[in-house]
Amino acid sequence: MSDTVKFPYFYRTVPSELHLCAGIVKLLKHFGWTWVGIVACSNENSMRAVQILKEGIEQSGGCIEFIETFHQSSSLRFGNLDDIFNVIFTSSTKVIILYCNRDYTELVRHTPIWEAPGKVWIITAEWIFTSPSYEIDRKNTLAFTVGKKNIPSFHKFVREVNPALFPSDSSIEAWWKDLCNNQCPKSIQRSCSSDETSDYILHCDIMYSGDSYNVYNAVYSLAHALHDMITSNSGNITLWSGESESILDFLPWKLNHYLKNLHFKNVLGEEIFFDENGDLAIGYNIINSDFLPNGTQSNEIAGNYNPYAPPGNGFTINEKAVVWEDIFSQAPPQSGCSQSCLPGFRKLTREGKSICCYDCIPCSEGEVSNQTDMDTCITCPEDQWPNQKRDACIPKVITFLSYEEPLGITLTFIIIFFFLSTAVILGIFISYQDTPIVKANNRDLSYILLISLMLCFLCSLIFIGRPEKMTCILRQIVFGIIFSISLSSVLAKTITVVMAFHAIKPGNKLRKWMGSTFSNSIVLSCSLLQALLCLIWLCTAAPFPYLNMRSETGIILIECNEGSVVAFYFVLGYLGFLSGISFIIAFLARNLPDSFNEAKYITFSMLVFCSVWVSFIPTYLSTKGKYMVAVEIFAILASSAGLLGCIFLPKCYIILLQPERNSRKYLTKT
Repeated sequence: MSDTVKFPYFYRTVPSELHLCAGIVKLLKHFGWTWVGIVACSNENSMRAVQILKEGIEQSGGCIEFIETFHQSSSLRFGNLDDIFNVIFTSSTKVIILYCNRDYTELVRHTPIWEAPGKVWIITAEWIFTSPSYEIDRKNTLAFTVGKKNIPSFHKFVREVNPALFPSDSSIEAWWKDLCNNQCPKSIQRSCSSDETSDYILHCDIMYSGDSYNVYNAVYSLAHALHDMITSNSGNITLWSGESESILDFLPWKLNHYLKNLHFKNVLGEEIFFDENGDLAIGYNIINSDFLPNGTQSNEIAGNYNPYAPPGNGFTINEKAVVWEDIFSQAPPQSGCSQSCLPGFRKLTREGKSICCYDCIPCSEGEVSNQTDMDTCITCPEDQWPNQKRDACIPKVITFLSYEEPLGITLTFIIIFFFLSTAVILGIFISYQDTPIVKANNRDLSYILLISLMLCFLCSLIFIGRPEKMTCILRQIVFGIIFSISLSSVLAKTITVVMAFHAIKPGNKLRKWMGSTFSNSIVLSCSLLQALLCLIWLCTAAPFPYLNMRSETGIILIECNEGSVVAFYFVLGYLGFLSGISFIIAFLARNLPDSFNEAKYITFSMLVFCSVWVSFIPTYLSTKGKYMVAVEIFAILASSAGLLGCIFLPKCYIILLQPERNSRKYLTKT
């Protein structure tokens, strides 16, 4: 009937079903009721409204557990009450919408379905409590009714009007009974103003004042439209041929023009007008009915819905005015197919079920949900991580191998210990530099090797602390060059041992190469080649500090990115090449006839060195963060300590504890 094309002369003086359904949806949304059932009559209006309701509920994120329809068998009787009764009693929803007209709603109240415990009823028509003592005490019932207003002088009219003046009609008598809730005298002679029935006024216009107000507005709307039409300038009225301007000759289609443009204020100061669909711009009250201890009925206006109000003001509800059953602990019940998913969880719809039926699963690693009933979790930024409850993102812990932590402190003490130990050995060699055992194998190379080992130990300190741009560059470059000096010195010592043995043979031309110049040139050339590799590394892709946010859960690792991985392994490979050559030469010379054959000790030192670095590579690749740095420091310390211990400790043992063996005679003894 709201289709103005099909029904251009129809004007509705009660709110349309569209607005009623929209108000119910807003009520459900306010209380968070997402799982509801609908019971409706089988007439056309109710079926159309149910479809509108279904669409509105689903669009707002709710779901409908069941839709049951009363099938009328005869008069006001239903033929499928038992089926509906079973559905309601076995349903999991706590909210049921009853969409029926007043007569059917009144009838439903007297059926067993109304006794279902723990159910909230939302009805679309008010009922009359004719005898409260016989009614079920239903606290949790919310009724949408047309807005009630106290029409001025209405009670005075009811009190003074003479019903006998009206035509004798059963509908009029029923109207009087309905109006006064059956409190008027049976005879209905003049009015209900006698002393014994004076209390009826309290009942009059209580339940059905919305209807009275609708009639009031409808009559005055028509009156204003007629008034506007009659008093308007004749120039604004289009007359057909042969028409006169007599009031009696006004045609209905002319009145339609004035009704369509009607706009006035009634005596209550309310704006009265028809919208574009011909509906009167009025709203609904939301009534909560309750029985007081004295047996009387209390009808509290708990809220209202006005679709024509400004945005944000159309729907209001006063939860304190709603009386709930004791089973709900005097609080609004929750109605959902599943419990709400708390923050930290997300919804996972059950297969083959409604979207309102879901399981709550924790957010995945790196994700949070900070609201209830979230469909998806939010991924934290790269520099943040979920807290323990996964309901908020917190900054990740920044970590690196620092001097303050136990691992850093331990490594620092070990580095200092080896550095001081090397310095002591260097001091011993300088103090006993003229003894045969120090002079036996090029003491200058021994000094270079000891100093380079001291620097190897010290360069480990660069690996501890917060990585910066300069420290990342110095770490690998200084390590690579100093270690190449150490290994070059070992290689030079090894070659010197071999050449010294062969040079003692008569006529051997190697004698002229036995000077320190040759050994120093070996150290210098091998070290310069490593320096060249490092320079190429710096020019192509130098190491740089890097924030590793994905390596460890909830941690930001500040580490040095090697830049060019190829260059990094070229530097390590070159060190491996030097150590391998030294090991092979020393191994071949291990059995040279000499009381103190240094090649044996170099062989052992290179064996330790190669073992450390061969095991270092897989260990280095399998560790992360600061432990990767600790592995590299350990490899540097272990390999350096291997060189120091295998090459120099036996000499220190003889120098300090067996000085009698520190003689030329003993060293040349075969």
